[in-house]
Amino acid sequence: MVSAPLPLDAAPISFGTDGWRGILGVDITVERLLPVAAAAARELAASAPAELRSREVVIGYDRRFLAPELAEAICAAVRGAELEPVLADTPTPTPTSSWAVVERGALGALVITASHNPPEWLGLKIKGPFGGSVEGDFTQRVETRLAAGGITVPRSADTPRFDALGPYLAGLRAKVDTDALAAGLERLGLSVIVDPMHGSAAGVLPALLGPQALASGAIQEIRSQRDPLFGGHPPEPLAPYLQELIAAVRASTAAGKPAMGIVFDGDGDRIAAVDELGRFCSTQLLMPLFIDHLARARQLPGLVIKTVSGSDLMRQVAEGLGRTVLEKPVGFKYIAAEMLAGEVLVGGEESGGVGFGMHLPERDAPFAALLLIEALVEGGVPLGQRLDALQQRCGGAAAYDRLDLRLPDMAARGRLEALLAAQPPAEVAGVPVQEVIRTDGVKLRLGPSHWLMLRFSGTEPLLRLYCEAPTPERVACVLAWAQQLAEQV
Repeated sequence: MVSAPLPLDAAPISFGTDGWRGILGVDITVERLLPVAAAAARELAASAPAELRSREVVIGYDRRFLAPELAEAICAAVRGAELEPVLADTPTPTPTSSWAVVERGALGALVITASHNPPEWLGLKIKGPFGGSVEGDFTQRVETRLAAGGITVPRSADTPRFDALGPYLAGLRAKVDTDALAAGLERLGLSVIVDPMHGSAAGVLPALLGPQALASGAIQEIRSQRDPLFGGHPPEPLAPYLQELIAAVRASTAAGKPAMGIVFDGDGDRIAAVDELGRFCSTQLLMPLFIDHLARARQLPGLVIKTVSGSDLMRQVAEGLGRTVLEKPVGFKYIAAEMLAGEVLVGGEESGGVGFGMHLPERDAPFAALLLIEALVEGGVPLGQRLDALQQRCGGAAAYDRLDLRLPDMAARGRLEALLAAQPPAEVAGVPVQEVIRTDGVKLRLGPSHWLMLRFSGTEPLLRLYCEAPTPERVACVLAWAQQLAEQV
């Protein structure tokens, strides 16, 4: 793996769509992290509901380089803020920390993780007392505290450690009959191959389904050992990084045991899948399946929330089942806000984050995986067949892809932003633009299940290009057109 040259200057401390992230050793250092952790802890205490008397702050971390050590370091900052840190005893998925906050009645959680970002990145996520990510106004107040320059002196001491994973697993088993799932997979002759991408969700799904499922081959796991380089790729659930999983799924199906791959990102809050034929299935396809299963089979109440980058299929399935659909900007915090405000069936984003109204207001990939398996057991057919039938029910298949384009510098980004704001394209790859949507970035609608979206990343110097179209060839054509537009500015 050839790494990009390290920047010589640290970027300003700024919170993106879910936390503060940056390059370890440049942006993320002990010297910078301790004041951020102290400011976040003080804001958790200041913003706590009046009835919440706890002084406890949960500290979690993933498997990245120095994540365990930095998690222990920020405990000193929390103590310096006159609060009580409790430290997870092992690396765990980020939703485990959210679960612990609610179960323990804590003020919130600070989690050392960079989620799906490249291996050289690290960061800090903040979870509120409700068990989900804090909103933008909260992180703005944290940034205000930092700018004010208040000093919190870290205090070294032994930090109490707690079992973060055990209660979380017990909580998921109480919501889903995992024994029935394991038996259903064996009855149908299906195998689930789990790829945690070397991240902190390793071992979680096998533990939930139990040793018998492992012994029978109903569940297997690959890439479960810790690797801070994540095999040389970002631990993001995208097809180019999943060739080992795709090969394993195809081999199992060819040998007569249809398989499904389930993949988690580096901190276990994002999910994707691979069907029995080795086709990559992002949440553009999984969300419609969750909607169908929870609304039709489970008959659970609530509306559906999608982000503006989500597939049109989500809306088609939801409205076909009589459910209201809300469309929000990219970022799970917008979904979580709706989950806290009212009754929600399911909310999800294109990048793999899915939350459920019957659970935490939080992305939780292991819980989503259980519901995905439940949907297959209920339907009695492999994933690809189930998704094909769902698409046909809604008017036919559509294709989707995303291209992340690294821009040469911030000046190029500024020029492109100005162009899109003042004069968005009137046509895209020969097709007239029917509507310009500015919920987040610029989305150019070209027809039913046919659109292009351009959006700048909140954590990296990237332009994200999203496209849904009737065929894979059309998707490739539109993305190539958009890339050429960006590179000419």
